[in-house]
Amino acid sequence: MNDRAVKHGFVVSERKSIQIEGVTQVGAFDEEEIYLVTLGGPLLLKGEGLQITQLNLDDQILAVEGYIKSVQYLEENSPQNYKQKGKNLISRLLR
Repeated sequence: MNDRAVKHGFVVSERKSIQIEGVTQVGAFDEEEIYLVTLGGPLLLKGEGLQITQLNLDDQILAVEGYIKSVQYLEENSPQNYKQKGKNLISRLLR
């Protein structure tokens, strides 16, 4: 990572693209959802035709193009949280 202080934030341009700073992990993605872990907490990006056009975890930057429907911060224990989904799946498999 470079020496500049990384902050978390994002800029949406005409609902056609989004650039997010402070991304520490991309958990899962498809054309309709991208789950991220950011310095601001877990984040769920929803849309249509989403494509990751830039991912640089060293600089903690992610850029996405596609139709942006929503950007939602998730609570750590939210059922939508990717990590929580994984725990729930494992719990169900081990029953």
